[in-house]
Amino acid sequence: MIALIQAMRPQQWTKNLFVFAAVVFAGKAVEPGPLLTSIAAFGLFCILSSVVYLMNDIVDAPRDREHPTKRNRPIAAGRLAVGTAVAAAAVMGVGGLALSFALNPWFGLVAAIYVGLNLLYSFALKRIVILDVLSVAMFFVLRAIAGAAAIEVEISHWLLICTLLLALFIALSKRRHELVLLENNASAHRASLTEYSPYLLDQMIAVVTASTLMGYILYTVDARTVQIFGSRWLLLTVPSVIFGIFRYLYLIHQKGEGGHPDRIIISDRPFLVNMLVWVGIVTLVVYLR
Repeated sequence: MIALIQAMRPQQWTKNLFVFAAVVFAGKAVEPGPLLTSIAAFGLFCILSSVVYLMNDIVDAPRDREHPTKRNRPIAAGRLAVGTAVAAAAVMGVGGLALSFALNPWFGLVAAIYVGLNLLYSFALKRIVILDVLSVAMFFVLRAIAGAAAIEVEISHWLLICTLLLALFIALSKRRHELVLLENNASAHRASLTEYSPYLLDQMIAVVTASTLMGYILYTVDARTVQIFGSRWLLLTVPSVIFGIFRYLYLIHQKGEGGHPDRIIISDRPFLVNMLVWVGIVTLVVYLR
């Protein structure tokens, strides 16, 4: 049971916080109905993402054994039987999708697309250069769309663009970390890594970094954003976003991190404090106007 829980990767459930983007920026986080629905949606995505992690680890077990840290994952290390993992994934997958459609049919549809795309990624897309990181970025976009579908609100196109670009930034940074960490053994772990180089990834990261910052700035000053929030004060969050991205780049290039984004969020104190500052400003702008 402990090995199964570890294979479900609860430490990575923080990625599912993107489900709350819609309820927060729609100004409905203080309304019990939408908030409880968003919490339920978050819980269901935690279940479904764990299904994906189990299937991914089953497929990747031989390659994970070539990785210095991933070889300790329960399935790769032999602490969790493949049959047990498949059975658990099947039960949670069927149950999670059934509950998703029960919560909201549109939410259920997005959740099904999320699971389907993840399975396609595990079996094929992760081996195709560029499509691999684009697929990872789309997982985050689908989380944000699912959160909006659950409470039946329209989500800003700017917010979706920013989510896509930020997720691309994180995915490319992770690829760079893997490439540098594994060096000559990179192809044995992930086939698409043979098509990348640190220089190419640095160029991609530079483009995405600039695009993310510009996209977010344009979102804060967009006429629709100003109309919804009744002020231009969301622009005050821009310095926090700049610091967060630059801090992440610093940790990648100077500290050799980037392989575990979820760990950086909770372990790097400057990054965590900056994120809390961003959350505080957003709360004041959206809910105390």
